[in-house]
Amino acid sequence: MSAAQGIAPRLSEIWVYLTATPLLGLTLTLLAYQFAVWCYRRSGGNPAANPVAIAVVVVVALLTLTGTPYRTYFEGAQFVHFLLGPATVALAVPLYTQLPRLKTMLLPLLGALLVGSLTAVVSAVGIGWALGASVESIRSLAPKSVTTPIAMGIAEKIGGLPSLTAVLVVTTGIVGAIAAKPLLNALRIQDHAVRGFAVGVAAHGIGTARAFQVSEEAGAFAALAMCLNAIATALLLPLLFGAFTSFAG
Repeated sequence: MSAAQGIAPRLSEIWVYLTATPLLGLTLTLLAYQFAVWCYRRSGGNPAANPVAIAVVVVVALLTLTGTPYRTYFEGAQFVHFLLGPATVALAVPLYTQLPRLKTMLLPLLGALLVGSLTAVVSAVGIGWALGASVESIRSLAPKSVTTPIAMGIAEKIGGLPSLTAVLVVTTGIVGAIAAKPLLNALRIQDHAVRGFAVGVAAHGIGTARAFQVSEEAGAFAALAMCLNAIATALLLPLLFGAFTSFAG
């Protein structure tokens, strides 16, 4: 038996071992994201080279090529998923440093929050309806601009599919993070606080991560918008769908 023939079975055994342990999902997630960050930096910070988008493509491609079930992958990836909670809470720290300015902008920001939240929901439902989507799909699409865990809970509450909502939320965040800079530049909006708040409302956590790459001020206001939009949507959307259902019935 040649050396190459002897190595192949051992590599196969190693892969079988890894797929049976939580180490696989955790390692794959971290390596995919590090590769994505490297691509982003090599591109000179081009928004189109969004690290989250690249990492998702890499992970999905590897899971598909190796035939690894998502449940097996998530046994390890759930450790990273758990850290989303503490990371979200930690966003309060940079926001605290912006507290003096936040006080002066409170009323305009609340107005922007209300308009942004309603626009996100109405546009999603309107586009879905215009394209002939099913009622279940429209309900899944409605909370697309809210951070994933809350969006999935809202979707389940109003009769949508949480798994579909999760995909739509990630897609919305990636598109928002990529499109935000050219769109805001075209609108001649230069204030980092305003830019960050707009991105946070429209593109939740992924947009917030992108805002922090621009400046701490933009990131802080994006984090505020992300949290407030999640609360507003969680409170308003079930009421809106309930009222619509009663009216239609």
